[in-house]
Amino acid sequence: MKVFRRPRPGVNAVLPGCVATIGVFDGFHVGHQLILERVRAESLRLNLPSLVFSFEPTPQEVMRPEQAPARLMRFRDKVGYLRGSGIDNFFCPPFDHTLEHHSPEEFIDRLLATMLAVRHLVIGDDFRFGRGRAGNIDDLRAGGRRYGFAVEQVGSVIQNGRRVSSTAVRAALAAADLPQARALLGRNYRMSGRVVAGRQLGRQLGFPTANIRLNRRQSPLAGIFAVRVHGLGASPLDAVASLGTRPTVAGVEPLLEVHIFDFDVDIYRQRLDVEFVAHLRDEERFADLEALRRQMECDAAEARRLLTGTPT
Repeated sequence: MKVFRRPRPGVNAVLPGCVATIGVFDGFHVGHQLILERVRAESLRLNLPSLVFSFEPTPQEVMRPEQAPARLMRFRDKVGYLRGSGIDNFFCPPFDHTLEHHSPEEFIDRLLATMLAVRHLVIGDDFRFGRGRAGNIDDLRAGGRRYGFAVEQVGSVIQNGRRVSSTAVRAALAAADLPQARALLGRNYRMSGRVVAGRQLGRQLGFPTANIRLNRRQSPLAGIFAVRVHGLGASPLDAVASLGTRPTVAGVEPLLEVHIFDFDVDIYRQRLDVEFVAHLRDEERFADLEALRRQMECDAAEARRLLTGTPT
């Protein structure tokens, strides 16, 4: 898959023609996956490359950063997901205040028609674009008639009477409702990152951890979890993880700390993919380190029990 971050200006600067979709696509939930399926199908039918068009950072992170929701996926995770999904191209330029002032017509003319030469566009039923999010499906269809591309709108996926959305995924994760998040995503929620050096406190307590910085404004979930760790071999490894600020030791920065069972290998600077399987409890402050150690023993035992009985 090709990734375009800062394409040169000009006609057909990215591709000579494509089947495209546009959106934030945070999390790639089952609704997003349905859109990607339609993009791939039309790409094959028309014998044109497929393309996902998004922005990095997102428009809301640029225009209203204090109101931007917790990220479900970092940019690197999005690239990895799309590579595995069979999409040919990822067009993800930085969003800036110039784009903020594009009218819907300018957005279509400059980006969809001139830069991407879109021939078939697939969008969700909540897609809005252009200055003040004023652009809608009618504007896209008018642009399609003007420039010769088809516009296909994919309806929302409904589960138990509720619309599947990234907002719904965030709500499930904030409530530590991993089964609900799994239903919305079609898979267990994951976070990835590189292992960094820590204070060695876990090792002193008998629970050495791989520490991963979140590198995001806020985390979509927090607490103690049974997890599986991918990236250290052919099969995932069972583990218990803490995601939070570590109040017992006066921590400030949110950190993902993962204790991998029956594992004693130096993995500093390696990139891990942590799959959240079950929520054990909320993060809490303990009276002293001994009380924390006893609780960690309980958490590890419960995580082992749950993971042993849970299929990979």
